[in-house]
Amino acid sequence: MSIATFLTRTRGNRDTAQPFGVQDFLAYGYLVLGVLIILVPVLWTFFSSIKSEVAVDSFDTRVLPMAQVEAEIDGVGPKPVWIHTAPDGTRTEVFKAGPTRMMTEVARLAAPEDVYEVPRDELAPKEEVRVAVENYLDPLLKRNGQENFHFATYLYNSVFVTVAATLITLLINAMAAFALSKYRFPGRLTFTLLIVATLLIPASIILVSLFFVVWSFGIFGSLWGVIIPAAATPTGVFLLRQYMLTIPDELLEAARMDAASEWRIFWRIIIPLSLPALSVLAILSVIWRWNDFLWPLIVLISDPNKHTLQLGLTQFAGEFNSDFHYILAMTVVTLIPITLVFVWLQRFITTGIATTGLK
Repeated sequence: MSIATFLTRTRGNRDTAQPFGVQDFLAYGYLVLGVLIILVPVLWTFFSSIKSEVAVDSFDTRVLPMAQVEAEIDGVGPKPVWIHTAPDGTRTEVFKAGPTRMMTEVARLAAPEDVYEVPRDELAPKEEVRVAVENYLDPLLKRNGQENFHFATYLYNSVFVTVAATLITLLINAMAAFALSKYRFPGRLTFTLLIVATLLIPASIILVSLFFVVWSFGIFGSLWGVIIPAAATPTGVFLLRQYMLTIPDELLEAARMDAASEWRIFWRIIIPLSLPALSVLAILSVIWRWNDFLWPLIVLISDPNKHTLQLGLTQFAGEFNSDFHYILAMTVVTLIPITLVFVWLQRFITTGIATTGLK
């Protein structure tokens, strides 16, 4: 079945034999609303990131990146171009020869020495569509005063933290889920409920105690101080346990009869059969680690060379001024790795979620 056929399928109305029924209206309306809720903020961020600094600071809500045209004036230099609309409808391209007042001094581009006054409300900026690529190039190439933004260092730190934390998370959670789903021991259900109950504890409550633990182990200020504390997640343990319950116990018994060790059973049977659930957990872990801000801020605040991309973005927000055009552009850049990971693993999401908890 092609994608077009799948997206255009309808249930219809059996009573009136119409191809499009009320259920179809509700289903497609719900799906369109969900797509808009998800995509509109992302599209707004992207289109805002290619607008000029003036447009972003002035909260320009237009979709297209409009920028005021500048012209090189002989003996004056580059000046923004304005359109003067006279009461009779005549339109003239001018530039401001003085400060903006109720009566503003302007001059025509062709005659810069001929200065005259016009009402301020008769002036409108001459604009054109211009993509502000400097929003991306200045931080990446360290131009225009952005020498302190070390994109390569931040990217390496983010990738290292995300990959290492995700691999450790998958391993630890899979081992815990394997023990809770396939072994019979007293208190198994109690341990499972306690692990799930930790989801009710807000992360901010344990920040102080977690800080002292990291400090005691001597990993404060290092990337491992961000990776290790969040290695085991109750969400991952519960998701994998529910999925592993669907794996027949007969497979494990047959492997034990063939003298396979528990470690071999885990690697050769459990892990391959749990790939859909592991892929879902991998996507969630990548999103959590890549977008994490508060805990890296606490652990890595003392060493700028250990900052991740999320911490690096704070350099554009100062006490008295914030470069929102750079923040938006670099935010779009940070979305690219997450998007690539999602596209790579998305085929496992539906399978993993649909089969989790079924037996």
